[in-house]
Amino acid sequence: MALVTLTKLTDDDREQFILDNQIAFKYGAMEEFGVRDEHFEEDGEIISRKTIESSIDNGTAYRILENGKAVGGLVVNINEKTQHNHLDLLFVTPSAHSKGIGYAAWKEVERIYPQTRVWETCTPYFETRNIHFYVNKCGFHIVEFFNAKHRDPHDPDAAEEETMDGMGGMFRFEKKMK
Repeated sequence: MALVTLTKLTDDDREQFILDNQIAFKYGAMEEFGVRDEHFEEDGEIISRKTIESSIDNGTAYRILENGKAVGGLVVNINEKTQHNHLDLLFVTPSAHSKGIGYAAWKEVERIYPQTRVWETCTPYFETRNIHFYVNKCGFHIVEFFNAKHRDPHDPDAAEEETMDGMGGMFRFEKKMK
């Protein structure tokens, strides 16, 4: 059995983390839509460098390691006062999918942050693999669907993104811990 651990992201691994994240997100979109996909934030990327960098800069980033080898990453945003915490990003390298790595990494996050009252995260409507993962594996519940008729009040860019092709949308999930 593979040993899955988390280690804090280092400055010298930041660039590779960003590239690995973009590859993983692009893989999910290509798997769903094929080469016709146009759900890109920038220059052919599903998730922009700006989005990833902002997440890293405003949260705590970890590399997901399988037997010491980087196979993914995640970023959490911890609110020490309310303990209503947010999973900003979680990705596993496509070649390591379906091995339980993402779930093991998530369980490690829960172990590291036992004081959490509520976890929250979001994923695009088309990422059925992610929706399955969060709901059926990790125990999250879908609590909101952001779209052109119901915009995310915390994301000023959402209005433009959701109306570009008329198909945009994000599910918001919560997992109550205590």
